[in-house]
Amino acid sequence: MEKALEAGWSVMIENLQESLDAVIGPIVGRQKIKKGRNFFVKVGDKEVEYHANFKLILHTKLANPHYPPEVQAECTLINFMVTEDGLEDQLLAK
Repeated sequence: MEKALEAGWSVMIENLQESLDAVIGPIVGRQKIKKGRNFFVKVGDKEVEYHANFKLILHTKLANPHYPPEVQAECTLINFMVTEDGLEDQLLAK
């Protein structure tokens, strides 16, 4: 994770449950610290340089996951299990 943050790589965490590890909380929340020209993010007890191209993808197999509001506010949730009728209902708020 640290190398990906520094190099600007994408990271995918698969089979996520409804709770997130506290270590990735600052990454999900984009809690960046500016030092000089660079941004850093705290990962565990270390501050790691944050590259602007870094992407974090969280994947779950749960049909209807319930994440804390602070996680939902920082993420875009996409449900790939939706049928065409269900998607229409979601988009039209029926």
